[in-house]
Amino acid sequence: MIIFLSVLGVLGVAASGPIMAATVAPALAIAFWRNAIGALVMGGPAALSKRHEFKALRRTDFIRLSVAATALALHFACFITALKLTSVAAATALVCLQVAWIALFNAIQGSRPATKVIVGLGVALAGVVVITGFDLTLSQDAIIGDLLALAGGALAGIYQMAGAGARKTMSTGTYTTLCYGGCAVILLALCLIFRQPLTGFSPAAWVGILAVTLVAQLMGHTVFNHLLAVMSPLVVSMIILLEIPGAALLAAVFLGEQLPAGTYGGLLLILVGLAIVVRGQTNGRARAIEEAATVPPPAMGGS
Repeated sequence: MIIFLSVLGVLGVAASGPIMAATVAPALAIAFWRNAIGALVMGGPAALSKRHEFKALRRTDFIRLSVAATALALHFACFITALKLTSVAAATALVCLQVAWIALFNAIQGSRPATKVIVGLGVALAGVVVITGFDLTLSQDAIIGDLLALAGGALAGIYQMAGAGARKTMSTGTYTTLCYGGCAVILLALCLIFRQPLTGFSPAAWVGILAVTLVAQLMGHTVFNHLLAVMSPLVVSMIILLEIPGAALLAAVFLGEQLPAGTYGGLLLILVGLAIVVRGQTNGRARAIEEAATVPPPAMGGS
């Protein structure tokens, strides 16, 4: 079942970039509607079957939800804007560096990274340099889009780490309802601040918004939010890496995107580097478990 859900989630997020890039509507408006509709769809069943969970929420739950919703809103603002400025393949690859950001955030919190993790981050960052180097030859907009996608990856890492904490005490329905709803409120405020319209789009744009909500928000994000209860944020982020080739292929087929040959080398470096990061994290966790198993239990009574 986990494998099936993982495949479903990857298909959903892989379609996200090409659909949003082709949707002629402001980035913040697309982000608002996909979260608002997603919250309504998830909120109906949750309101009927999870009332006890809503009533039992604690202060720590609201803090985690607030962090996750804010990070998700800013992630969408950065990523969707990046899709309007640079290629789908480059934006997707750079935003998927979230797995590297998670490793970095873990290190900041005191979890010493293994040598493989450091090596993997170096390889992935080399891929970033390759991609951004080729985008410099294209346009200033492309490099701005790359930087926004990088920021979007960092925010996605924060979103997943906060979500993993929240999912320890909340079901998928409760968490996604509150997280998507909070994210939509923040995006609504951003739309008002930056005076981005929320209506008046063409029928084709509305089809795109509904499609990205159904495919990416409900079939992609919600599936991975569900998997956070049984997988670590690092492993979930590794699975999401499959979004990179999927999005690039869909963009080539449906949007006719043609990338410089060197860009594909950068994509490959990012995938290799991130695979090394996850392998290093996995080995480090296995060693920690073995070391813990060798520690003798505390003696009974006083010393």
